[in-house]
Amino acid sequence: MPKQVDHRERRETIARALWRVVEQRGIAHASVREVAQEAGISHGAVQHYFATREEMLVFAMDFASEQTSLRVAAGVADLGDAPHPRDVLRVMLTEMLPLHPGARTTSRMSAAYVLEALHNANIHTRAREGLIHGRDLVEQIVRQAITDGHIDPDRDPATETNLLLALTGLTPLVELGVIGPRDATTTIARHLDRLFTNPP
Repeated sequence: MPKQVDHRERRETIARALWRVVEQRGIAHASVREVAQEAGISHGAVQHYFATREEMLVFAMDFASEQTSLRVAAGVADLGDAPHPRDVLRVMLTEMLPLHPGARTTSRMSAAYVLEALHNANIHTRAREGLIHGRDLVEQIVRQAITDGHIDPDRDPATETNLLLALTGLTPLVELGVIGPRDATTTIARHLDRLFTNPP
């Protein structure tokens, strides 16, 4: 009996190889040929799963987003039942920053994807939709926290959402060694302390 190939698993293997190429050499090297070499499979095998470089990039970014969501879900689950929204936001923001190997890899893929989106209309549309969806999730948490009395009702939820997401701008400071991971997490904690009227 011939061995059955798990197509999803093979696509994920290729995506992880692309992540490594981006992390180690940059988005300019994320060609089908270089990704195939990194994955240890043939150029033709990669093209069997992804007809174009764009398809490969889109899948790799979608997969990176899935992994980030899984890390956030695990972190929130660790908070127990009915976690405080401050803690939920802390987990979300922390997992968006390159503070550990898994998050660093997906963060670099995300940064590379945004750069690619600036010059590719299809990727621009998908990246924009993904960011809108992520921002909406954060704003829902902020709005509910205001409704539940955890945040001052005079605060504008849209502005507070933007300020929270602006904390992901700490990424280049961490990546280039301007600040350390502890500095980043402390900054997130201090901002959340100022935002919430009754932190846990």
